[in-house]
Amino acid sequence: MSFQEKSFKSFNEQDTVQAWIYTPIRKPRGIVQLVHGFGEHSRRYLHMILKLNEAGFVVAADDHVGHGKTASDSGNWSDWGDKGYMTMTEDEHTLRKIVQEEYPNLPYFMYGHSMGSMIARCYAAAYGKGMDGLILCGTSGVFPNVAELVPVLEKEIDEGKGKEIDLASLDKLLGWMTKRCENATTANDWICGDPDVVADHANDPFNNFKTPPNVRSLYHFVKMMDSIVGTQWAEKVPTSIPVYNMAGDQDPVGQYGEGVYAVSNWLAETGHKVKTKVYPGKRHEIHNYRDIRDEVEDGMIDFINSVIEK
Repeated sequence: MSFQEKSFKSFNEQDTVQAWIYTPIRKPRGIVQLVHGFGEHSRRYLHMILKLNEAGFVVAADDHVGHGKTASDSGNWSDWGDKGYMTMTEDEHTLRKIVQEEYPNLPYFMYGHSMGSMIARCYAAAYGKGMDGLILCGTSGVFPNVAELVPVLEKEIDEGKGKEIDLASLDKLLGWMTKRCENATTANDWICGDPDVVADHANDPFNNFKTPPNVRSLYHFVKMMDSIVGTQWAEKVPTSIPVYNMAGDQDPVGQYGEGVYAVSNWLAETGHKVKTKVYPGKRHEIHNYRDIRDEVEDGMIDFINSVIEK
């Protein structure tokens, strides 16, 4: 495997997004664009990236504004800009153009985890043309408390508090997520049942929960969640895109399976081919459980191969 570092101007016109293209040693068979989740960064997926490279796929990944190396280089962790909830989606579109220019005419897939799956769903609705497949991991149906938070955050922005940090709203959005974790020792135990993964997440300098998003950024986050609900979202996604939707059934983001199946049902009801895989007893980061991560990645590769073979 070899990789190149890339950077490009964010849609928000204030940040420079840091990105990477990982190339297999054999002739590439396709492209997988990897979209990471909230409060983390794309190098947390190196196991998956290597596996995809081994299977013959170019992998393109960036660190979103307010995240990872993008934020570390700029020092800007809390402000995602003032260009609206499509900012991260537009940045993924820029990265797609960069990787497809370098590797034209290859089948193109997008994988998104958690907030990344929400970005990927936004993306497929806006820029689905030419996508060969979509893989969702740890996605959400109707995320709890979003409807109540929208007017609260709107009011704060109207009052000129957009750049302030509102910990109460952040807690309302995410604070409930360890409720079903027995003997939870940290606020992030919902991420994985493997305490080493939770500790690694907490100690990673490119993950940041100390400087949370400001009011305006949090507002854009919940507006994005609001834009990918129901069949009115699913019907914007081209029916030509097959979808593989996977999660753990103890994942609060996916409402313990209920939200995961809701997303699959919205897609099925609007004429999409969708395959759903739920792992029993597993929490949010199914791709980081050491006992199943190979199975999770093999499932993704099988899905991609089945699409290419058709």
